[in-house]
Amino acid sequence: MIRPTPPRLTAIAAILTTLLLGSTACGGAEATDAAKLAADAELPDQVPEGTVLRLGIPPVEVALKESGLIDEVEGYEIEWANISGGPKSIEAFRAGALDASYVADIPPLFATWTDTPVRIAAVTENPDPLENPIYELGIAPESKVKTLEDLKGKKIAYSPGQAQGALVLKTLDSVGLTQDDVELVEIQSVDDTYANALASNQVDVAPLGGPQLTSYLAKYGRDGATSVRTGIRDDAMLFYGPEETFEDAAKAAAFKDFLGLWVKAEKWIDEHPDEWVQAYYVDHEGLTFEDGKAVYETSGQRIIPEGWDEFIERHQETADILVEEQGQPDIDVEELYDRRYETVIADAVKEEQ
Repeated sequence: MIRPTPPRLTAIAAILTTLLLGSTACGGAEATDAAKLAADAELPDQVPEGTVLRLGIPPVEVALKESGLIDEVEGYEIEWANISGGPKSIEAFRAGALDASYVADIPPLFATWTDTPVRIAAVTENPDPLENPIYELGIAPESKVKTLEDLKGKKIAYSPGQAQGALVLKTLDSVGLTQDDVELVEIQSVDDTYANALASNQVDVAPLGGPQLTSYLAKYGRDGATSVRTGIRDDAMLFYGPEETFEDAAKAAAFKDFLGLWVKAEKWIDEHPDEWVQAYYVDHEGLTFEDGKAVYETSGQRIIPEGWDEFIERHQETADILVEEQGQPDIDVEELYDRRYETVIADAVKEEQ
């Protein structure tokens, strides 16, 4: 495996109106006039002058700026949006306001199922996914949940279109429970919604990850809040964007260059962990240095796989679960991946070794 260390992400809200204004000013005419790139065409190397990438990838923004690598962006401009996560990124894609974002493996499926065609252009994993899960089940202060078997009869926060929702379904299945054995409360996991629902005992259980889990336990642990690990692999993270991004020859070329800078940024993070923790987890996410370091050393550790075959296979298994449990249409996830970038990323990693 290739093992640079990328950042962990957290979904942070952005004002979509600002994105729309930026789209109108910088993206509309450009997208209309750009040459359309076939899905099987070679990725161009030259980026036309005036090309703009609108990216909702906050961790990479922080890494590029803190490392100084942002100065290597040449021939195009990056407009950063403080937005990631499924619901907000899909909303922005539909509004024509964002070119790519960083999410888990569920949003691309739901984007496709809700008539928003997308493509996946990069993937990352955790080097020890079961020991270092992204999510744990946050337990409300007044809940009596101690083990996974205790989930029976409990109210569980559930977002069908997010990774947390798929994790809930997998966790129930792992202990022989079904949706009928619990009360699934549909709530989107955006910002602190799950933590607030737990703290107020509106639900008994909700998946929480990274800084959100750390912050929740720090605030409410004295009141009885705890967490339980699922034992389910949940480490899939990826870059994706609307189909139009990768059909636009100018943006496709700019994104190719951006991925090379991303790989350099991952190496910088690996070599400067304390600087990264301070810049991202403390200054950007608001954690203490100690809590940020703990998140980084567990769920914050990432790897870039040499190839995508196994990643895609696991993604298909997850999609099949949602097809069965939610009645979604059958989907071939291989069709979502733009594998031209698989080689681009692998070559960039080799150059940094």
